[in-house]
Amino acid sequence: MRNIIKHKIWYFIFSLLIIVPGIVSLILWKLDLGIDFTGGSVVAYDFQQPVNSSTYSDVRKSFSEAKMPIYSLQQTAPNELTVQTIPLDNIQNTQLMRKLLLQFGPYIKQGSFETIGPIIGSEITTNAFKAIIAASILIVLYIALSFRKVPRPARSWRFGICAIIALIHDVLVLVGLFSIFGHFFQIQVDSLFVTAVLTVIGFSVHDTIVVFDRIRENLIKGGSGQKFANVVNDSIVQTFSRSLNTSLTAILVLATLLFFGGDSIRWFVVALLIGIISGTYSSIFNAAPLLVLWQEWDDKRRANKK
Repeated sequence: MRNIIKHKIWYFIFSLLIIVPGIVSLILWKLDLGIDFTGGSVVAYDFQQPVNSSTYSDVRKSFSEAKMPIYSLQQTAPNELTVQTIPLDNIQNTQLMRKLLLQFGPYIKQGSFETIGPIIGSEITTNAFKAIIAASILIVLYIALSFRKVPRPARSWRFGICAIIALIHDVLVLVGLFSIFGHFFQIQVDSLFVTAVLTVIGFSVHDTIVVFDRIRENLIKGGSGQKFANVVNDSIVQTFSRSLNTSLTAILVLATLLFFGGDSIRWFVVALLIGIISGTYSSIFNAAPLLVLWQEWDDKRRANKK
């Protein structure tokens, strides 16, 4: 554990093994977008008896007869089913309710009905991309400015670029896994997922800066006379416990929310858990080792010129 930099290539390979399946899933199946992105209606139905498999099939049958596709059908309470479908107006909703009453009789009633237009969904998608791009640019500028007095051989802008690469790693891990979840388990992404991605970006950069700041301190204290890889390795080891303990406290809170927080925020919490674990890993085993790899490549290039 003392010589993390020595095994940096293996850490990069491990990251690729995690990222590549998600990228393949994104290319083949993309993300299973929720109603916030695609537009549509969300209708909740309350039953007088507990929901079972027969209830599911009867609801699907009624929607099929009405020629209304079901995007998602979930049990949100022991006696409640929530359906996501195409945008419905009040007339279509009334007609659909009549069909369900014929199927279930007085044992069913409508709990809630909400429609989100596709224009709103398009705005959410566009704003999500804008927010991520803007955050990435600001992070590079902030880190480059904060580390502008770092001693040689380090370069301030390299710290920013490596932080963004680690950030992209975490976003790809999170988005790729949710693409896989969407294909195999019908887990949809919604506006809460965008919130989770932005939160993960902030956490990842924060954890990375902790390691980078220790590298800068060690270089200022006289580490510039040492081999750069040794300075980086010592800095990682010195901050390892702090990074792990900080992440562990967040993971414990999120694990509690996962078990006791309810269905409405379950996948939001799962996204945060994945992002924090990935962010902790990338800050220690990707971001700082990338600095060393970049410096080694630069040294080799200069040696070849001479």
